[in-house]
Amino acid sequence: MKKYILILLLVISSISAIAQENHKAFDSGEWFRFRIHYGLFTASYATLEIKDEKLNGVPVHHIVGIGKSSGFLSVFFKVEDYYETYIDKNLVKPYRFIRKINEGGHTKDIEINFNHQKNEALVFNKKHNTKKYFSIKPGVQDMMSSFYYLRNKINTSSLKKGDEQYVNMFFDNENYPFKLKFLGREIIKTKMGKIACLKFRPYVQADRVFKEEESMTVWISDDDNRMPVRIKADILVGSIKADLDAFKGLKHPFKIVVD
Repeated sequence: MKKYILILLLVISSISAIAQENHKAFDSGEWFRFRIHYGLFTASYATLEIKDEKLNGVPVHHIVGIGKSSGFLSVFFKVEDYYETYIDKNLVKPYRFIRKINEGGHTKDIEINFNHQKNEALVFNKKHNTKKYFSIKPGVQDMMSSFYYLRNKINTSSLKKGDEQYVNMFFDNENYPFKLKFLGREIIKTKMGKIACLKFRPYVQADRVFKEEESMTVWISDDDNRMPVRIKADILVGSIKADLDAFKGLKHPFKIVVD
């Protein structure tokens, strides 16, 4: 179960995307909460929040993602996951990424500092007190900054079914080419009402968790906010879903479809 929750946190923070060229879709104060359910059970809740801060004297967006187990799951499997990224406000590139997790006793505590001029990343494994440099690709993003980078980059007005988008991502100690395919537009029912969405298929590695590469689907609001609304994934032992449960601080007006 810990892998399923971690993967959905990754998806929420790194896959959900999409906005217009040179158009800022977010700002400090934005906050999302997601309800993650496995079958009939609420497995956990996850939140994403943007804060206004400075890192080494540079104004940045400090983005914090938190996921915790709840309900029936927390009785026998406790999850506490913390993710943070510090991104440049104008270029939306990461300066620092933090991943601190405790999933049923499985722990990680990693900090990554990016040097974009040298195309390298310093990975500090705090659990084992080790530091190591890795080469990174130009324009690389971490798994959280990818979400916000794409929200400001892709022109959705010209999207056609079958279009594919790519992002160079660095996670833990590995460069990862991320691919996203546009499936079309769809209106879905939520607790907030009917929302017009853009539907995407992220390509994931088929392994012991996912049935195949095309096991996941993501819905993003088709408005200026480009916020993640729903994620569904078929896994080897069933299916798991994450729904937007609450939000505040949107940069643009929230729109619902009126019948």
